Amino acid sequence: MAVADDLRFDPWDPAFLADPYPAYAELRERGRVIHYAPTDQWLVPHHADVSALLRDRRLGRTYQHRFSHEDFGRTAPPAAHEPFHTLNDHGMLDLEPPDHTRIRRLVSKAFTPRTVEQLKPYVRQLAEELVDRLVEAGGGDLLSEVAEPLPVAVIAEMLGIPEADRAPLRPWSADICGMYELNPSQETATKAVRASVEFSEYLRELIAARRKEPGDDLISGLIAAHDEGDRLTEQEMISTAVLLLNAGHEATVNATVNGWSALFRHPEQLAALRADHTLVPAAVEELMRYDTPLQLFERWVLDEIEIDGTTIPRGAEVALLFGSANHDPEVFEHPELLDLTRTENPHISFSAGIHYCIGAPLARIELAASMTALLERAPTLTLAAEPRRKPNFVIRGLEGLTVTL
Repeated sequence: MAVADDLRFDPWDPAFLADPYPAYAELRERGRVIHYAPTDQWLVPHHADVSALLRDRRLGRTYQHRFSHEDFGRTAPPAAHEPFHTLNDHGMLDLEPPDHTRIRRLVSKAFTPRTVEQLKPYVRQLAEELVDRLVEAGGGDLLSEVAEPLPVAVIAEMLGIPEADRAPLRPWSADICGMYELNPSQETATKAVRASVEFSEYLRELIAARRKEPGDDLISGLIAAHDEGDRLTEQEMISTAVLLLNAGHEATVNATVNGWSALFRHPEQLAALRADHTLVPAAVEELMRYDTPLQLFERWVLDEIEIDGTTIPRGAEVALLFGSANHDPEVFEHPELLDLTRTENPHISFSAGIHYCIGAPLARIELAASMTALLERAPTLTLAAEPRRKPNFVIRGLEGLTVTL
């Protein structure tokens, strides 16, 4: 059994957070599975193992469909955190079949290839409007001016959240997502609970309004599906809406700023992209691989597994290191290099298996739209200040990305 005591892997060290990829290389050299005592998790750093375990039904996002906390050797969350866990535990990302299957089937109707394709003109127009404002101002914070408002507006439009109500969505999401970091603090938990209560109350009122006056939106569609016999509780509707809002923009926001930060650090790649906009689809994939917005995804061990001779017992937790997998030299030639012409790019930034990101096609459209708009309408975009990285590990992003023209 490998241990991580003497490695540079330290999710709370600013130096590690600035660039975790050398530490990942050490983990991959150390072995296929490494126990990390500070979080009592089994780290899995290799692409082949991460990809396989995402599809392995001996692992689950939850264990409560089969075991109680006591049976599983775990302590129940503090009662004060109940609003967060009620909200989180009824979303399909943290459910296993058959509940996951039932909810995903309903939600997937809003994310069919045809439906997503129909959103392209709206996404493109919105991206161009946001970039035009940035250009008129002579620059600004790419995060708050383009990266955040684009995906938030798109998913809010799909859900049917009125434009006047959208201001709290991003703060609520940020506070809730703080709980996905490793060993979150009490302050983080308090913020997440408050946001969970406020967001849930808002959606409960919106669902009631849509019951009286249905619209052409996803929440109205979930209500209709419930009335037609596809059972979906109100809590499941609320949790699904929050999940779609959080997952529908968080990764896209961070992929946008991480990607442009990487481009500014690699001027030869940015120059090639500016010279040939047909590289945009490949650039989107490569930038998501190169600096992965979701670095880690956790799974509970429901039935004992063995990795490279190490037995991991039921009740343990594995940490699948997406960022490390996306830099595995067994899969990617010269993974440390940013190469926008990379043709073989089986990154796992959107996960895999039954929890594969349902919004991946939409995220790709949004990332391509904002990148194309910036290339076309802000061809002289340059970095105005050193980027400020968020002090987070699991969800990797920037505090801001100040640019000028």
